[in-house]
Amino acid sequence: MKNTLRRGRMAAACLTVLSVSVLSACGSGDGDKKTEAVDKLGKNEGQVSILAWPGYVEDGSNSPDADWVSAFEKDTGCQVTSKVYGTSDEALNLAKSGEYDVIAASGDLSLRLIASQQAQAVNTELIPNYANVYDFLKNTEWNTVDGVNYGVPHGYGANLLMFNKKSFGEAPTSWGAVFEKDQLAANKGKVTAYDSPIYIADAALYLMKTKPELGIKNPYALDQKQLDAATALLKEQRQYVGEYWADYLKEVQAFESGNSVVGTTWQVIKNSIKNKDVDVTLPTEGATAWNDTWMLSSQAKNPNCAYAWMNYILSPKANAQATEYFGEAPNSPQACAETSDKNFCATFHAGDEEYAKQLWFWRTPIKKCLDGRTDVECTDYAQWTEAWTEIKG
Repeated sequence: MKNTLRRGRMAAACLTVLSVSVLSACGSGDGDKKTEAVDKLGKNEGQVSILAWPGYVEDGSNSPDADWVSAFEKDTGCQVTSKVYGTSDEALNLAKSGEYDVIAASGDLSLRLIASQQAQAVNTELIPNYANVYDFLKNTEWNTVDGVNYGVPHGYGANLLMFNKKSFGEAPTSWGAVFEKDQLAANKGKVTAYDSPIYIADAALYLMKTKPELGIKNPYALDQKQLDAATALLKEQRQYVGEYWADYLKEVQAFESGNSVVGTTWQVIKNSIKNKDVDVTLPTEGATAWNDTWMLSSQAKNPNCAYAWMNYILSPKANAQATEYFGEAPNSPQACAETSDKNFCATFHAGDEEYAKQLWFWRTPIKKCLDGRTDVECTDYAQWTEAWTEIKG
């Protein structure tokens, strides 16, 4: 399996999503694209190309203990090639190439894939293991449009606060550690943040909890005034940020060396850091989060093997292996039963709907306010991208 690590961030394309119910296509309308779900499957083609986050498609080459691809290849006859990406913006551009059959998409990407006609509707009846998935992860707002399903859930997890205990008298419990000037000053130049416009939602979530007068009810539904407030907060933060990260290995190295001591992170990053002084927490304000969706490309050359992969990665053993390796909650109780650490699902609150209510899963910001407001127009991802450019300077 070819697994090429991509570094850096590419500019987002197709940023004119106008509403959830009416997603105006910004693709080329190319006749080679198929967006309707199939009624039946054919013979496996013998190969499948996958685009995914690091740690989602492992064949033992990165770690001998991480291999769920080999069993899939043996069982289906579909040989896997894969590429990893660093941000959802990068993934959108890669998906447009038509080189990939199936894509692991977070919520800030999935609706853009649908809007740009890069995603094909998925017939979940052709994916038997879908029946085991927790009900609250099915037919979500980030992968289902007008009742049409465009993928199946992989796993989910929070964007946590990571810190070096030696830099704090007491372990931080609030996102104020990266947003309040009096707390930032002590770690100036050693603060890190995720390098993507979607990080604006982290600032919006903090303001939602600390500045109720702004009226923010959903960190992905910001009118212009609210976006301006989040932008201003991030511009203040910028003075203290040593570096932004998109490549997770870059953050691992920064916390190992001490160049970074506090910032947003994923559990897989914490798991990769050998420095025992580094820890993570879910702040009292809650957190943004991801629930990734396996999506079928509208340009898939190997759709049968793609369906085989989607069914396989939802199987208890494979889903347990993949989510435990990455550090996120599995998508079914059957997968939880297969984890090597029998306390894993309890630690990650798998299936805990009350815990999940503290998480704001990534969404694509659109002009139709996602919080239900109809008396104002919200800002879309294009505007968030412009704001992010201003923030970074």
